[in-house]
Amino acid sequence: MSAGSGPRRDTRGIVEAGELFARVRFRRRRPAAALRPYLEHYWLIDWDLAEPYASHVVPHPSVNVVFQRYGDEAPWGEVAGVGLELFTQKLEGTGRVCGVQFRPGGFRPFAPGRPVSELTGRRVPLDEVFPGAGTDTGTGGASVPGPASVVAPDAEDARVAALDAYLLGLGPADDPAALDAMALVERVRGDRAIRRVADFARAEGVSVRALQRLFAGYVGVSPKWVILRYRIHEALERAGAGGAAVEWAHLAAELGYSDQAHLVRDFTATVGVPPTAYAQGAAASGG
Repeated sequence: MSAGSGPRRDTRGIVEAGELFARVRFRRRRPAAALRPYLEHYWLIDWDLAEPYASHVVPHPSVNVVFQRYGDEAPWGEVAGVGLELFTQKLEGTGRVCGVQFRPGGFRPFAPGRPVSELTGRRVPLDEVFPGAGTDTGTGGASVPGPASVVAPDAEDARVAALDAYLLGLGPADDPAALDAMALVERVRGDRAIRRVADFARAEGVSVRALQRLFAGYVGVSPKWVILRYRIHEALERAGAGGAAVEWAHLAAELGYSDQAHLVRDFTATVGVPPTAYAQGAAASGG
């Protein structure tokens, strides 16, 4: 995603997106101009449910900062590293989440002191990553945007403004390596011909080891993992939209799998059900 474009409109990574959107109010919003080189978008969710509902997401290779409030609990925030497994969140009663999805490689300038791989697969309290930031009370009682400031306003624009203020207050550091990492992941996301790490490294004029080090430090996962994850996102999107019409052998070849069985295995391991079963369920529910 370029810095000048708006939020993505696709549902890649969201399992049974139609079911989720029928139960919660979900929006994506654009951050302030100075933040757009580093961020995909903000994502805002509100719900008021008569019955509990479990949402499922196949995570992107992105770090998220998440501010949340569940029922009458006090608002709180955390940094969610790249999720390696299917992420499931039970929603019930009322609640609100205001999230920041960073571009893959875009988080490190906000926390330059640690490799992003240290956060991978973890959800870490906000003040452990950004000590003293976002406490809602600053020096002399001055307001510093934090969880309460972000999730409390009913006005959506006010929540977006609080997210902007929080992130701008962190002051992202200039880091050419972060720009390189973001550009490389963007190429993987947009080019299905990129299938082997060795070929990708050769095309970029770097060693495999250098590419792996860059991804560990700035993306949090390996280049191979990113290639495989975007394959699954594409398969999930096709399965949800195409139903029984999906030609799985053709899709497997298009995504670079050696055969259909490998696609089925990866999809099932990641999403929890075989692609045909997922497609049938999506078709039965209307997509």
